[in-house]
Amino acid sequence: MMLRSWTLLLMTLVLVMAGCSVHPPVALYQLDGGQPQVPTATDGALVLLGPLTLADYLQRGELLQRQADGSLSVASEAQWAGSLNADVEQLLLRQLAGRLQTPNILLAPAGPGVSADLQVQVSISRLDSGPQMPAVLHAQWRLLDKAGQLQGSRLLQLEQAHQGSLASQVQAQSRLLQQLAEQLATAAVTALKVPAVANPTNKRVAPARKTTPLPPAPPVPPAPPVAPAHGVEVFRF
Repeated sequence: MMLRSWTLLLMTLVLVMAGCSVHPPVALYQLDGGQPQVPTATDGALVLLGPLTLADYLQRGELLQRQADGSLSVASEAQWAGSLNADVEQLLLRQLAGRLQTPNILLAPAGPGVSADLQVQVSISRLDSGPQMPAVLHAQWRLLDKAGQLQGSRLLQLEQAHQGSLASQVQAQSRLLQQLAEQLATAAVTALKVPAVANPTNKRVAPARKTTPLPPAPPVPPAPPVAPAHGVEVFRF
């Protein structure tokens, strides 16, 4: 009888320990790339996106939460579904392809022999949010032409409100990255613009100056007709 009681007690302890070791399922999140227009053209400017660098604290799978005191905590019930760096790259790539209407967008490094018309370099130093904190993006971008010359650079800081839930926070961060892509596309269009070729046949004609009419000249008596020489053709103009 005592052995049976010990057996029941042991089974109860095992069940209690097993129940304590069960964790709630972890939700996986991905950035929302929006619905950019798929390029219909088969040709266009060759754009190289990258390198893209994220801050060190973003190089992890956990989804971080910004607190009111500025500290960061790990959301134990949520994680990124894969690499956040790769997720941001794909979002920017698809957004730029749709906004620039060119299918020729490559991720750096593109390999030897590739000469891009424009290179877009992006550095993100902050991308986070919290239950009581808005989504914030701090980034810098640089545009380099074919010769490696700087064609544009900007530091930006963007904020986006949300409803507090993790899903709402991820959606807000996605919208910030889409706004970044919009600014990149606007600057890229300016950098890729080819100056209009001057057309020498389309010169601007100066307006005629108004002059005082002169009095009519006296009539000139007609010249006597000239007889053409024999064997010579005479051209009159």
